[in-house]
Amino acid sequence: MLWPIFVSLIAILGAAAYQRIRKSTIHRHGGDKLCYGPGTLPVLGNALKFLQPRHLLFDWFVHCQRKYGKETFGISIPTLPSGVVINDPAILEYVLRNESTITKGEFFRRRSWDLFGHGIINSDGELWKTQRKAGLKFFTGANLDTLIEDVLPNAYMEIRAVLLEAAGSGQSLDLEATLLDLTTAVVGRMAYDMSISASSPFSRAFDYASDQTGRRFQNPLYLITELFVGSKFRSSLAEVKKFGREIVWNAKVNRDERKPEASFSGFGSLVNSLMDAFDDDPNLTADAALNFLSAGRDTTAQSLTWTFYSLMRHPSALAILRKEADSTFAQSPPDHKSDKEEHSDTLIKLSVANLQPTNLPHAMSIFNESLRLYPPVPFEIKQCQVDTMLPDGTFLPKGSIIIWCIWAMNRSPSAWGDDADSFRPERWLTNPATSKDGHDETAKLITKSAFEFPVFNGGPRSCLGKKMAELMACWVLVQMWSEFDFEEITGTQGAEKERRSKNSLTLPMEGGLPCYVRLRAREREEEK
Repeated sequence: MLWPIFVSLIAILGAAAYQRIRKSTIHRHGGDKLCYGPGTLPVLGNALKFLQPRHLLFDWFVHCQRKYGKETFGISIPTLPSGVVINDPAILEYVLRNESTITKGEFFRRRSWDLFGHGIINSDGELWKTQRKAGLKFFTGANLDTLIEDVLPNAYMEIRAVLLEAAGSGQSLDLEATLLDLTTAVVGRMAYDMSISASSPFSRAFDYASDQTGRRFQNPLYLITELFVGSKFRSSLAEVKKFGREIVWNAKVNRDERKPEASFSGFGSLVNSLMDAFDDDPNLTADAALNFLSAGRDTTAQSLTWTFYSLMRHPSALAILRKEADSTFAQSPPDHKSDKEEHSDTLIKLSVANLQPTNLPHAMSIFNESLRLYPPVPFEIKQCQVDTMLPDGTFLPKGSIIIWCIWAMNRSPSAWGDDADSFRPERWLTNPATSKDGHDETAKLITKSAFEFPVFNGGPRSCLGKKMAELMACWVLVQMWSEFDFEEITGTQGAEKERRSKNSLTLPMEGGLPCYVRLRAREREEEK
C-alpha cells in the first residue's frame, strides 16, 4: 500500500534534485565552480548526510571544516534552496552584519513557524527590531542585580533541597533536569512574574516540539511525513500556544490589579515590555514571550549541563575552579559530619560586581571552553534576500541559504590549535600557569570576537542575554561545586565515550546527565 507513495516520493526527489543541481552551477568562486562537501551524490546531493543521526552530522561538518579550512563549499539537498557552508570568521562577520539583505528568511521561518510564530527567533525587519528594543529594556543592570541577589538564590534553595536529599539518600538524579528546573524557575520569575516548572505540561510539550522542529531541518519531506506521524507534534504545539496565552493573561491581570507583589522591587518584567511594544496585542506578545523563554531557559540549562559534565571528566579543572572560588570568597566549609537538617550554612554572598571575569577568570574560562566544545545552538542558517557576493568571491543568487556549523567552527585546529577537540580551559587565559595553591591572580581572560567565537551570535543579532547567562553560570558553578561533589554515572558506555546531544534546535544531552551527588569532601582535597 505504501509502495506507490514511496515511488512518488523518489520521483519528486529526483526531479527536485535535478533542478537544484542544475541551478547550483551559478555558484562561483573566483570564476570557478564551487566545490561540494565530501560524499555528495548525483541527484541526491547531501540528502543522506542530513538524514543521519545528529552526532554523525556533526562529525561530517567537522570533517568538512578540516578538509576545506576557511574555504566556502556548496551543499545540495533535494527540494531545498541551493546553498553554501561557511567557516571563515571574516565571511561570518559579513553575513551577520548585513542583516537587511541576509536574513532568517522563508527557509528557516517556514520550518519553525508553528513553534516560534512572530517571535524574535523567527522574525526580521521591524518586527524583530520591536522585540529587540523590548528586550533591551529588560536586560538592564538593575535587573541583573535582582537576578543575582534575589531571584537566583531563592530559586536555587529549592534545587539545593533536592541535591541534599539525593546526597543523603544515595539516589541518583538527572543533573540536566535539575539545572533545567533552576533556569525555568529563574526565567519564569524574572521575565514573566510566574512560577514555571520544568516538569509542567508546557515544558514537556515544548521539549517535544523543539525536537520535532529540529528534525524538519534534516528532513526535506517533513510536510509529508508529519501527515502520518505528526499528531503528538500538533498536540504539543497546541499546549505551547496555550501556555503563551497564559503568560499574557497573567501579566494583564497583574497589571490591571496593580498587585505590588506581582513584580520585584526595581525591575520590570520582560512580558510588560513586550505588551507595551505591541500595544497589548495578545498573539504577538505571546509569540515573543515564548521565544525569550526558550532562549533563556533551554540554552542556559544545557550550557551548564555540558559544563558540569566537562568538570566531572576533568578533575584538574575542577580543582582550579574550587580553589579560585574558595580564595575569592573565603567561605567557611560546611560541617559534613552533622545531620542533613543541621547542614544549613548560608549561601556564598555573590553580587554582579564580584562575579566579573576579573575576579573569576578560571570559572569563566571553564564556561567558555565548555561553550566552545558544546555550543547550545550548534547550527545557524540564513537566507539571501538579494543576489549576494561574499567577500571571498562566492556568488549567491537570491534565495540561497548560508549555513555555518558552530560545533565545527569551534573545533577548527587552525583557530584553536591541534588540541581543538580537547577540553583545555587555559586556552582562554593570558597566563594559565597557577601558583602552588592553584590560584593565579595574574591570569586574565582572553576575549574573542563574536565572529571567532559565534556562540552568542554577532552583529545586530548578538544575544541580548549573554551577560545574564555568564553571570548565572558563574553563580551556579561557584555555589554548587563549593558545596557538592557530582559523579557521572557512565553505565555500560564507559567514561571514555563522549556523550551526545539528542535531536533539538539546541543541544540537550541525550539521556540527560545521570549523577550521584555527595557533600563536598574537602578532606580528600586537602590530602591531595
